[in-house]
Amino acid sequence: MKIISYNVNGIRAALKKDFLGWLAHEAPDVLCIQETKAQEEQIDQTGFEKLGYHCYWFSAQKKGYSGVGILSKTKPDHVEYGMGIEKYDNEGRFLRADFGEISVVSAYHPSGSSGTERQAFKMQWLSDFHNYVNELRQTRPQLILSGDYNICRLWIDIHNPEKQQKTSGFLPEEREWFQEFVDDGYVDSFRKLNPAKHQYSWWSYRATARQRNKGWRIDYHMVTDNLDEKIQAVSILSEAVHSDHCPVVVEIDV
Repeated sequence: MKIISYNVNGIRAALKKDFLGWLAHEAPDVLCIQETKAQEEQIDQTGFEKLGYHCYWFSAQKKGYSGVGILSKTKPDHVEYGMGIEKYDNEGRFLRADFGEISVVSAYHPSGSSGTERQAFKMQWLSDFHNYVNELRQTRPQLILSGDYNICRLWIDIHNPEKQQKTSGFLPEEREWFQEFVDDGYVDSFRKLNPAKHQYSWWSYRATARQRNKGWRIDYHMVTDNLDEKIQAVSILSEAVHSDHCPVVVEIDV
C-alpha cells in the first residue's frame, strides 16, 4: 500500500497547478490531504473520480480554513469523520478510513504560531489526540496516522535548530510530547529507513527558504509498532510545488 500525505494549503489552488497530473503520475493507493480550505461542495471531485479515487472530506465549519480529506482507490469498509470532540471536529482536523485490518488517518494538527492562546490549544490537542488514538488502538490496532503534525521531532528535522527552540513547532514541550508518543508505540516511518539530515517537508515562502532548503520536517506517517517491520519504502517528494509543503510517502506491506 502506497500512502501519500500532503498539506496542499488549499485544494482549489492546488488543482489550478496541475495537481491532477501529479496525482496521476504518483498514483498512490491512498492520499491523505490536509488544509483543504474548502467545503465539500466547493471541491470539484470529477478529476479525482476519473483517476479511480473514492473521495472523502471533513471540512471546518469556518469557510476557507483547515479541513482534511482522504482519497483511496479501494473503497473503505468504514469512514469515521472526526474524533467526537467538538472543538476539534469544528475545525475539520481528523478523518479515518478503514481498509480491512488497517486504518489510515488524515490529521491536521493545529499550529501555535499565532500566539499563546493557539499554542495552548495545540498542546491540549496533542494530549487529546494521543489519548484518542490510544483508545482507538483497542479496536483498530493497526494504525497509519498520516498528516501535518506541525512539529519537528528531532534536531535534524529543522534547519538551524539552535536558534529555533523558542519557535512554535520546535518548542521543548512539543518535542517532549513527540518523544512520549514514540515511546508509547508509534513509529516515525521516515526515520525508520532514512537517517539523513536536511530532509524537509515545509519551507517558509519568505527569504527563498525553499530554494536554499532551509526547511522543517513536520509531515509524517506515524504507524503503530505492529507495522514497524512492514515499512518497505519512504520518501519526501520535494519537487512537488503545489504548496509550501511537499508530499511525504510511505509504502507498507499489508
